[in-house]
Amino acid sequence: MRVIAGTARSLRLKTPEDMSTRPTTDRIKETLFNMLQPYLADAVFIDLYSGSGGIGIEALSRGARHAYFVENNRNAIACITENLQFTRLMDRATILKQDVLSALSGIHEKEADVIFMDPPYNCGYEKQVLQVLTGVPYVTENTLIVAEASLETDFTYLDQLGFCITKDKCYKTNKHIFCRKA
Repeated sequence: MRVIAGTARSLRLKTPEDMSTRPTTDRIKETLFNMLQPYLADAVFIDLYSGSGGIGIEALSRGARHAYFVENNRNAIACITENLQFTRLMDRATILKQDVLSALSGIHEKEADVIFMDPPYNCGYEKQVLQVLTGVPYVTENTLIVAEASLETDFTYLDQLGFCITKDKCYKTNKHIFCRKA
């Protein structure tokens, strides 16, 4: 896994040694960031279920001002820290070693520009996170929320939570759903 573009371009990132994470492939990450690029300049980026930190690091490399990495796995936190030091992006990062739902209330920003989540598939975590995001002050009509999920994951409840899908992109084994407050 490597950084695709920006200031840390081509640097190889480590992944946690245990198999509790599934890093986004370079091809899917490149497609994702081609769609996210217009939102990254000077952005506050929140990477939920960060794993190795590859998504948040890509955002920083491409111009995000600050990134939050939320992860509760000890090995993954060590990996994120190492990757941020290696890419020299640590000074623009905050690592929150805690459960995602708890961490969301501890982020104190005026506005988040992009929130990315890649929770374990088919566990319903997307809906839980979105329920919390309806009540945090940094999620505005301008905040872009992106969920990576299995192809089977149902998002028909979004309108009940006050969100609307602005774009979706399906791949062979998973998909990205882009949404905003309605």
